[in-house]
Amino acid sequence: MAKFENAHDIKVIVATDCGSTTTKAILIEFVNGEYRLMSRGEAPTTVEAPFEDVTMGVLNAVGELEELSGRKLLDEDGKFISPANGKNGTDVYISTSSAGGGLQMMVAGVVRSMTAESAERAALGAGAIVMDVIASNDKRLPHQQIERIRQLRPDMLLLSGGIDGGTTTHVVELAELISAADPRPRLGSSYQLPIIYAGNKDAAKLVSDVLADKVDLRTVDNLRPVLELENLAPAREEIHELFMEHVMAQAPGYKKLMSWADAPIMPTPGAVGLIIQTIADQYGIEAVGVDIGGATTDVFSVFRPDGTNGEFNRTVSANLGMSYSISNVFAEATLPMVMRWVPFEMDERDLRNRVKNKMIRPTTIPQSMEELIFEQAIAKEALRLAFVQHKSFATVLKGVQQQRTIADAFEQSSSGATIVNMMTLDMLIGSGGVLSHAPRRQQSALMMMDAFMPEGITRLAVDSIFMMPQLGVLTEVQPKAATEVFEKDCLIHLGTCIAPAGQAKKAGPVMKYTIEMPDGPVSGTLDYLELKLFKLGVQDNGLPIKVKATFEPERGFDIGGGKGNAVTREIYGGVVGIVLDGRGRPFDLSSLDEKERVSYLRKWMTEMDIYPKEAMA
Repeated sequence: MAKFENAHDIKVIVATDCGSTTTKAILIEFVNGEYRLMSRGEAPTTVEAPFEDVTMGVLNAVGELEELSGRKLLDEDGKFISPANGKNGTDVYISTSSAGGGLQMMVAGVVRSMTAESAERAALGAGAIVMDVIASNDKRLPHQQIERIRQLRPDMLLLSGGIDGGTTTHVVELAELISAADPRPRLGSSYQLPIIYAGNKDAAKLVSDVLADKVDLRTVDNLRPVLELENLAPAREEIHELFMEHVMAQAPGYKKLMSWADAPIMPTPGAVGLIIQTIADQYGIEAVGVDIGGATTDVFSVFRPDGTNGEFNRTVSANLGMSYSISNVFAEATLPMVMRWVPFEMDERDLRNRVKNKMIRPTTIPQSMEELIFEQAIAKEALRLAFVQHKSFATVLKGVQQQRTIADAFEQSSSGATIVNMMTLDMLIGSGGVLSHAPRRQQSALMMMDAFMPEGITRLAVDSIFMMPQLGVLTEVQPKAATEVFEKDCLIHLGTCIAPAGQAKKAGPVMKYTIEMPDGPVSGTLDYLELKLFKLGVQDNGLPIKVKATFEPERGFDIGGGKGNAVTREIYGGVVGIVLDGRGRPFDLSSLDEKERVSYLRKWMTEMDIYPKEAMA
């Protein structure tokens, strides 16, 4: 296929995402001066027996695109017609993949909370599932670590340790440990396991002497050249290269798929992270994205603790999901935490049976209103727990000497404190079946509000049709197309949540507000434990309507300008609207008895029209 020097020449784009069960294809075209999604097709993924050729599923999904769009994309031999000419062909074909279990890695580092954690960040950011972290100080004996490496059989291993010019002993000992394990790769027995060394450059020769004969060793720049600096990009780029060269090449049909694609095939989670990074950087905002699946929940974030450069983090909560791992959510969250979101009494045995039924039949969807309410209650806890894990991982660098004044001595933050700041967060984006396919968009908005508890002024959106992976890899080829389609066709803008941070001991006002609505200003007072919804929709092009608003929090509450300080901002509408959330931050219902809790839940759900009125009766 034609390669383009100039991104402006790209007018027609086909992108696929080969998932573990479904292959999704999208067609994007440049029409009337902008890139828009024209059609979408999907087909079962064919990486496993009896087909064992991923390209069959791709051709089937693209065939559906042809039928829906009327554009001929494939020739008689099943190859892409390129470049586009009239109603035939495409200028570019790109793809992502998580088929065959995606990219599975192990990482090793000298100190668990320093170089090993940096290595884990590099692997997660590249779209990997990190199976285990080996560290010199992880309290396992050497023979246990060796056994673990042999048992897991990762696709590749990332080894790091030491600052440049520091001691070499410990990282060489880790290399000897890996050599003793003589690890075999998960896919394909005919090639050596790829290992990336990203540690102390003075130890590179010694590590090579230990490992070069047993593994496919690649050396890149140190992840932590000095304690104060993390340099993740070279390791991430090498992970992507090896993913294409080794992992993809071993999976059935991928060599053919790679020959079709105009850009390297990317792991699906890595591509989702890339689109969230691109959007955050393009608009200079802080963003959190979450993808909740059947077995795992991925959380992505871009925060700017220094006010300029965006710090990207990704975590995978492999035990938190809505079908295969729903029991883990229930066990980890505990029954009372799930039940606090259910506006009626339910028998505990009935609850546990429902959870087990979902595990047995993971693809079923709720058949009654009661089941839907219960499933969304569990989703809130799965999202909350995944975000707790994310916050503990997205931290300032550990091990860094920090200069402190006497005032800092009284601060609770320490080296390793989280960089996640809900007050400065601009946008919260949800994806995954329970959020994208909720029967009412208000349900998605409330699930994200209850799980993440945003503070201050935060925009809410959901990925309408799981398009983020394809748009992520598209940023590598045509960033303008990726961002335009993301904003206009991928995102469903739900609206804005305005939540004053602070708590009150009793009922009373927490904030005054004035919102300049299109048909005239509305003003009033928001009380403690009150939710208010104002309908403010979207324009004809799908983008949200913007209005000016002023919020005046009470003395003990903060809306982003400090306690008691008024804030005037432009806020965005959406298919749900503007939600004023007076429930307090941190959110705490422990002082309410059962009857009061149910009463408040019903008030909130009725105000936002979450469920049909008869369900709330």
